[in-house]
Amino acid sequence: MKPVTLIIRAVLIGAPLLLAGCGETAGTRATTGGLIGAGGGAALGAVTGVGPLAGALVGGGAGAAGGALTAHH
Repeated sequence: MKPVTLIIRAVLIGAPLLLAGCGETAGTRATTGGLIGAGGGAALGAVTGVGPLAGALVGGGAGAAGGALTAHH
């Protein structure tokens, strides 16, 4: 199995478990979403050749936006 495929599968399987710990308020969801996104983005950026910094910035921004825009039910 290619390393990229392995990482993508690990992220897709692990993301629901990580996201289960997200916070009650929009601020805490944005923070945890940003941190999770930055970590995943850095890993994927390093593997794909984009670079870990660029991947972390994109992933962190997307995770923070997703966390802030979602409602807790």
